[in-house]
Amino acid sequence: MRLLIHTLIVSLALFVGLNQTAQAADATSGKDFKLKPVPELQNPPSDRFPGDPAEHKAVYMWNKADAEYQHAILNSIQAMIKYYGDNVDIAVVAIGPGLHALAKEPKREVDPLTYERVASFAKDYNVRWIACGNTMNTVHWSQSDMRPFAEYAEVGAAALMELQEEGYKLLVW
Repeated sequence: MRLLIHTLIVSLALFVGLNQTAQAADATSGKDFKLKPVPELQNPPSDRFPGDPAEHKAVYMWNKADAEYQHAILNSIQAMIKYYGDNVDIAVVAIGPGLHALAKEPKREVDPLTYERVASFAKDYNVRWIACGNTMNTVHWSQSDMRPFAEYAEVGAAALMELQEEGYKLLVW
């Protein structure tokens, strides 16, 4: 009997302790919790005049046909444009299954919203969309099969490397 009572007391104490720990964790994840900003990323003032070359350059690798993956990259591009305005040059290199978003008539399903956003970023924000020539050859596409805003590089991986050599920062998922 004493062993049973002792076990119940220990169990109750353990439960109360765990419950208090969970409540403390909930308190830190509530609306009072705030992330600390990174001082280096406070977008310091620039001497750049509107129309001057952008101080920031990013290149994304777009190599999957998955809609969730593509939406994540498009959302990142949108956030970069919102954060930097016209002070960022963005290029996207489409390789393999990602290439279909640049085709006039994709051979794989492309989410309609993705297809529209890709064109909008090209037209409205001068985002460069670069098709991999190797992938184009694999699916038997020529330049005429690609959307009018699409550029192409003979080798998509080489385009990624050369853009980095020109100061673009590679962003991949």
